[in-house]
Amino acid sequence: MSAVLSLPETRGKLTADAPLAKLVWFKTGGPAQWLFEPKDIDDLQQFLRDLDPEIAVWPLGLGSNLIIRDGGIKGVVIRLGKAFGGIKADGLTLTCGAGAPGISAASMARDHAIAGMEFLRGIPGTIGGAVRMNAGAYGREMCDILESADIVLRTGELKTIPLAEMGYTYRHSALPDGAVVVSAKLRGQSGDSEIIAAEMKRIGDEREASQPLRTKTGGSTFKNPDGYKAWQLVDEAGCRGLTIGQAQVSEKHCNFLINLGGATSVDIEALGEEVRKRVRAHSGVELQWEIQRVGEIL
Repeated sequence: MSAVLSLPETRGKLTADAPLAKLVWFKTGGPAQWLFEPKDIDDLQQFLRDLDPEIAVWPLGLGSNLIIRDGGIKGVVIRLGKAFGGIKADGLTLTCGAGAPGISAASMARDHAIAGMEFLRGIPGTIGGAVRMNAGAYGREMCDILESADIVLRTGELKTIPLAEMGYTYRHSALPDGAVVVSAKLRGQSGDSEIIAAEMKRIGDEREASQPLRTKTGGSTFKNPDGYKAWQLVDEAGCRGLTIGQAQVSEKHCNFLINLGGATSVDIEALGEEVRKRVRAHSGVELQWEIQRVGEIL
């Protein structure tokens, strides 16, 4: 992928033809034309303001729930580092940098006896990604705890978006393309740290027992259709253990695809489409991808 782009000056780090496979859970996919790791919010704002508006930007979190196609991503991939990973507690409110992992926010809430955020223990990505997709687990979603999110628009403008303007639906927000979530304000309820810790342990133990966490995977592959469980539809369609190339439907949890070691992103995406086809033929239900698929097909 050609790295010839006219890019603004930055205090952060810019890498041309940057490998992305190592940054995503599936460990597959092509490079970014450019990978930008901003120094701080001001650096991100200036970079986006000065960047040619025709050049696409795409934010990358921890790389869960994501297939990067084998042709890589054109334009600029933005990855938020330690400067965006802080978490502060104030009463029943957490202010979280977008780069903070969900589990870190859950732990901070536990330490300050803030209840209602235990489900973040089961969110494998960053707070920024969780805000963008209204991530959820164990009966709760980001829309249940979000007060507001700070985003940097493609123009470089820093804007605070209250919950009411997020346009949240199931695993979806109305945030504009190219906008980068940089922080979020979350609110819980007064709780007991020991009870919160016990619930977090229950969630952790349940995930470990039921999900293929120690494999190269992408998390939940398909959204749960109204009135159905995606994993059950996949199982009933006979797809448990189904393989294409080195991609496999997990035998442990049918709503997870795994890379057996040598899979390409083409293998993984093709397997997902084959599963959708078989579920449609068996039950008439149309599964929708929860995993985001981005980039160029080779």
